[in-house]
Parts: sequence; structure tokens; C-alpha cells
Amino acid sequence: MHQRHWEDVEVGQELAPIDFPLTIYRLIMVAGANRDFNAIHHNSEFARGTGAPDMYANTLFLQGMWECVVREFIGLAGTIRQLRGFRMKSFNTAGTTVTVKGRVRSKTIENGAGTVEIELWSENGGTVTVGPGAMIVTLPMRGN
Repeated sequence: MHQRHWEDVEVGQELAPIDFPLTIYRLIMVAGANRDFNAIHHNSEFARGTGAPDMYANTLFLQGMWECVVREFIGLAGTIRQLRGFRMKSFNTAGTTVTVKGRVRSKTIENGAGTVEIELWSENGGTVTVGPGAMIVTLPMRGN
């Protein structure tokens, strides 16, 4: 993993998108790993009975996708300070692929720390399903 510094970041810079295929296996493993045993996240028949098209990704998994994309961008010395505007708009169901995208919205220096606001959203089939929202992060500064 490459360590990015605050000075390396430009407003408007795009983050490398990451695809997350939502296999049945993956959804079941995620539900067990984060102890979200609601059947809508691991049982297609039950999920359809609630009006959903199929079993679907839970909130923590979707937030984890955002964190993965941001962490790849900021490196291990960067810190995630805040999540803003995380809104699920539609289901991300088994058999589809979620693509998380982002771009640098702004950068500032606050109390001596290099702070960056990253706009994020999730797409599934070309439609935004989560967001847009933002993460506020700090990056190390050269010479500090």
C-alpha cells in the first residue's frame, strides 16, 4: 500500500474505484462476521417476503466498502475522522456488483493537520445505490 501525503492530493482527484461482487457466499459470511443475523441479509426467500428483490448487503458491509476505497487512497498513516451523508437509496442484492467511487472534494489544514474531504458513492448497475456522502480524513504532511 502506498502512503499518500496531503501535499500529493488535488481537489477533484478521483479515487481508484473498487468492485465488490455480492455473491451469496459473501453476503452470508458478512452477516455472520458482523453478527447481523436478520434473515433479509442471508435468505433470499425471507428477503423477498419483505418486499425486497433478494437478500441484500447490510449497512456495515456497505460502510466497510467505503472504508476500503478510502484506506487504499490514504494509506495506513492516514486517519478516518468522520463519515457524513451515508444514505442507502436502493438494495444491493445477491448476484450483483457494487462499485464504490470517490473524488477529493476539498483539502485544508486544520490545527496543523492536513485534512481532506472525500466524496463517495456506491453504484450498482450504473445507478447510485448509496450516497453520495463523504469521509473526512487526515493525511501526513511532508516535513512533519
